[in-house]
Amino acid sequence: MVKVKICGITRFEDALAAAEAGADLLGFNFYKKSPRYISPEDAATICDSLRQQVGSACPILVGVFVNEVVGVISAITRKAGLNCAQLHGDESEAMLKELYGIGFKAIRPMNMAQALDDVSYFKPQFPTDDRWPSLLLDAYHPNLYGGTGEQASTEVALAVKAQVPRLMLAGGLTPENVASRVQAIQPWGVDTASGVEVEGQAGVKDAAKVRAFIEAVRQS
Repeated sequence: MVKVKICGITRFEDALAAAEAGADLLGFNFYKKSPRYISPEDAATICDSLRQQVGSACPILVGVFVNEVVGVISAITRKAGLNCAQLHGDESEAMLKELYGIGFKAIRPMNMAQALDDVSYFKPQFPTDDRWPSLLLDAYHPNLYGGTGEQASTEVALAVKAQVPRLMLAGGLTPENVASRVQAIQPWGVDTASGVEVEGQAGVKDAAKVRAFIEAVRQS
């Protein structure tokens, strides 16, 4: 079954709605320049409340970081009670190694050659825990670190998937298009943020869109 990650959570009610709809992972963005930024304190409150509410049914909780130092990533991960860390900037393989298996890398390759180079570079540090991805593939953008609504090409995604045990696909996924992307690529998981938000309100999820997204993935 394809895993679903709902990213850019900023409110408890959105986290609960996503969990109740069947999301497998929830993402909290700690990049201060992101419109979906959340403070470590607020994330901790949401995560604690969610665990109390849903218990063992709590999704995997993911911290999203961009070019942050390992000490800060580790501190925030502990403070908020997160399961793992997604490195979505220009981090090195050495940084992943320092996180001792709780980190996974997001890549945003410009082309096929860069995609395959990135896979080879990060492969030694793919996490072994099968509850989260080995690697996340997002669409390239010259100025933004994700959340662009753009898609990686199917050709690149298939080439990356062939070398990655658990590939999570991100970039421009919505309730309307995710089924066709899943059918074409068959990733381990899919990730959406802007695709399930209230229009014009970054970080505010539309519960109906979240349910529709998850249903589309499950039925594909």
